[in-house]
Amino acid sequence: MEHADVLIVGGGPAGSSCARALVAEGRDVLVLDARPFPRDKPCAGWITPQVVERLGLRLDDYGKAHTLQPISRFRVGRIGRGAADVDYGAPVSYAIRRGELDAFLLRRSGARAHLGERVADVRRAGREWVVDGRFVAPVLVGAGGYFCPVARLLNGSPPLEATVVAQEIEVRLEGDARAACRVEPERPEIYFCPDLRGYGWCVRKGAYLNLGLGRRDPRSLPRHVAGYLDWLVREGRVASIPGSGWCGHAYLLREGPGRRAAGNGILLVGDAAGLAFATSGEGILPAVVSGQLAAEAILEETDDARRERRYCERLDDLLGPSFPAPSWRRPLAAALGSMLFGSPAFCRRLVLDRLFLHRVGAFVG
Repeated sequence: MEHADVLIVGGGPAGSSCARALVAEGRDVLVLDARPFPRDKPCAGWITPQVVERLGLRLDDYGKAHTLQPISRFRVGRIGRGAADVDYGAPVSYAIRRGELDAFLLRRSGARAHLGERVADVRRAGREWVVDGRFVAPVLVGAGGYFCPVARLLNGSPPLEATVVAQEIEVRLEGDARAACRVEPERPEIYFCPDLRGYGWCVRKGAYLNLGLGRRDPRSLPRHVAGYLDWLVREGRVASIPGSGWCGHAYLLREGPGRRAAGNGILLVGDAAGLAFATSGEGILPAVVSGQLAAEAILEETDDARRERRYCERLDDLLGPSFPAPSWRRPLAAALGSMLFGSPAFCRRLVLDRLFLHRVGAFVG
């Protein structure tokens, strides 16, 4: 048996943020992840200044060895229609490659790690957790994303009504493909589906291009992805679409009742807790915030119930409580979007500042 003070299942930004804060206070932390690092991670891949600040990321140092593309402009519109250009005049976000960032954060955390370790069995033995009959700790943190086995132990299967499914690809642009690509490095492109139940993106990161589309309707995803990619080629945004290398992933929005972020001696963080912002699907900021809040609760409380209560209260304070989305908003939002997506002011103030960049109101902390 291998013992630790805290056992974290999942080594992404949520798990590594939790681990780093605990190690800094002298805790012995063991991180398990199903895949070796660095590994490919489906993600459009940009981080906001709030993420940079929360992580204490030194951009100059990070950019010396990793992809770091400043973002100062956006192109926002609807699939099949026109788009508005928004120029901030200075960097407001940074495009990264998730495989690089995640490996950097886990290494920097200082935690012990077993990578390529897919968790199959989680059991409670007295006041300790035993994972796969080999790893033991009194505190267990679930940070393994949408399919996290710790989250499923606590909550069962994720609810489909709050699930976003996506398909995406990240390719290195070379030769003619690089010359023909009209997606500019400093200007990601975001295109909403006509019903506003999802959106597609094009994010350039130096020599790399990430394309994808996510929706709240799993059954129609293939049709919407195919239509989106055809439209990108017709519009001349990209010269061609790769036929292989596509990845699928899912994540859970912070929306709707019934899911627990903590209980039975467990704390869930990041996508395992279903914390992605319902307005944009962005998950890196809530992942980092929740990992740090979980560490604070672990350091402050030895009693399971008090630790869980403190953690959940602070999640609500910083991320806001989880509420169901009224169904009447969908047709109204789609109708308004038809009229307003051509307006740079609307795209900047509502779509970007509020929903994607969290510059106004959506997140305070």
